[in-house]
Amino acid sequence: MGILTPKGYIPRLIENEFREHLATFGAVEVDGPKWCGKTWTSLAFAESAIHLDDWETKELVGADLAIGLQGKKPRLIDEWNEIPQIRDTIRRSIDASGNMPGAFIITGSTAPAKKAKERVRHSGTGRIGMLRMRPMSLYEMGLSNGSVSLSGLFDGVFEQAEQETGLEALANYVCRGGWPAIKDMPIERAQRVSEQYLNEVIAYAADKTRKNTSALQMLLRALSRNLAASVSHTTLARDMAQGSETQFTEKMSRETVASYIEVLQDLYLLEDLNGWDAPVRSRARVRTRPKRYMVDPSLAATSLGINPNMLLAGDLQSFGLLFETLCLRDLHVYTSANKTMGENALRYYRDDFGMEVDVIIERKDGTWGAIEIKLSENKVQNGIDNLLRLKDKVLKDTKSQAREPSFLMVLVGRSRYARVSPEGVFVVPLTCLTS
Repeated sequence: MGILTPKGYIPRLIENEFREHLATFGAVEVDGPKWCGKTWTSLAFAESAIHLDDWETKELVGADLAIGLQGKKPRLIDEWNEIPQIRDTIRRSIDASGNMPGAFIITGSTAPAKKAKERVRHSGTGRIGMLRMRPMSLYEMGLSNGSVSLSGLFDGVFEQAEQETGLEALANYVCRGGWPAIKDMPIERAQRVSEQYLNEVIAYAADKTRKNTSALQMLLRALSRNLAASVSHTTLARDMAQGSETQFTEKMSRETVASYIEVLQDLYLLEDLNGWDAPVRSRARVRTRPKRYMVDPSLAATSLGINPNMLLAGDLQSFGLLFETLCLRDLHVYTSANKTMGENALRYYRDDFGMEVDVIIERKDGTWGAIEIKLSENKVQNGIDNLLRLKDKVLKDTKSQAREPSFLMVLVGRSRYARVSPEGVFVVPLTCLTS
């Protein structure tokens, strides 16, 4: 770790990919939602740093961009999106050095404005390597024993393990989330901080984009009520209008809602899960509407005013959706930290007859595995049966030329044992999983 490593820094799974990127590219760009740990992880690899979210520093660097680049390498430029034009200065500096790797680390919590995105991305082609960070996974927080490796399942490596997790613990996990700063805080205080965080992020976005703050909050609630669903903009608009004096027209549902969703995406608060079909070039992958998740389940819980006691009192539908979001967060962390999988490894399956499988993991070499997510053991057999139906259907389709799945797995919440079912399907508690 570097000399700037903060005291109390918790290692992250993305670190291996971070090192590879630093050894390959002139700069490494680390994107992700505010407060997920980008700056601390970047400081662990940096030799000097400048923070552009400090207004005095921003004024100084805005007047002379070269000032931002001065200092020992790797040089961290934190929240570069506050001065988007500094990216061009970084690119020119990398060119002038003969593409010397590991010169800069840049972090951002907001994507560039829409008009600037294409130019900004082009300016870094071949020079700036991209990494996405998310809130911490259960394994990174010490809440998963890591006895089952996701990459190990692809390679046929699995050992039975024991790790008992009850619903009370799971309710706390989904409501607290994976934010490093409140990892050890009592749950009531943690949720209070999460609420303040969400309000501040929305207010910041509204100020930057000139959007309506209350409309952004209503959209966030509508998305939270429709977690893990591929809902249309019209449906979201109607949901937003419920209990609101604002009248959302059909035109606004297509245009206004789409623009507001883009704001939340630019803040990295939303995760889209795209469709999967066995043939790599299948049109079904393109035409299937993505399912949307929050980047962390605590965002949805906070937006809806849900606490652990409410989940334990019997709101099993909400509990199940929040647990599914928790699983997706961890799976994103685990796959993005593995060079054989990468950032776009996760998808879902749905056919024209209503059959659906929660998650498909596809490695870069085309090997794949399928996952069903269940909150507790009483639904595990349903998940096993569904996975076997998918395998049957894919392998019977001669046009797909699909390989056998590397593994089938039911990822379960309330459980005690990681095991193999009589049908050959892995049954794994989320609190046993790692990358």
